[in-house]
Amino acid sequence: MDAALPLELPLDINSVKGFLADSEGAALYRLAAEASDRGPCLEIGSYCGKSTVYLGSACKLMNNTLFAVDHHRGSEEHQPGEEYHDRELFDNRSQLMDSFHAFRTNMRAAQLEEHVVPVVAPTTVAARHWNTPLGLVFIDGGHSLEAALNDYRCWSRHIVPGGFLAIHDIFPNPEDGGQAPYDIYKLALASGQFELVEMVETLGILRRL
Repeated sequence: MDAALPLELPLDINSVKGFLADSEGAALYRLAAEASDRGPCLEIGSYCGKSTVYLGSACKLMNNTLFAVDHHRGSEEHQPGEEYHDRELFDNRSQLMDSFHAFRTNMRAAQLEEHVVPVVAPTTVAARHWNTPLGLVFIDGGHSLEAALNDYRCWSRHIVPGGFLAIHDIFPNPEDGGQAPYDIYKLALASGQFELVEMVETLGILRRL
């Protein structure tokens, strides 16, 4: 990745809700820029759009497109009574968590609406008829093993040779965090189809062989 590429974001990234470290976001920005000559980018798990701003800004710079897949009903940990529940994102009318309004607001503020395509659906539904080759897939969806496996199996096969797979929240030590992202990271390496490029905090970056 080109570490010299200047990070240019159109808004204060700290104003966007999310769980991405600055160093991880900067790595995603550079990665999306590098991947743009291989095909469009796709992320699973947009939430309020923090990672989307990093990825989408790089796509805008390179005149590329980012597909942002998320059902916007939150993962297990975002539900009422759970550790990461945010009352501001709970829709009292439907009695469901809904991050899509915040996501759209942030995309508009970041001037990314012409480069980010929201796909508001569960990952398995979004992938059902997908045929577009991808230069980058970023997985940051649900952290249950079922959800992580679905994300990996649905999307990794669409990455072109030389393209990238990035996985967030990799914790080799179970005491530090959930193991599902680490499990699919190990699965990708064991497949023989990917090689590790770099680890940036909890972000694993792999290249398709």
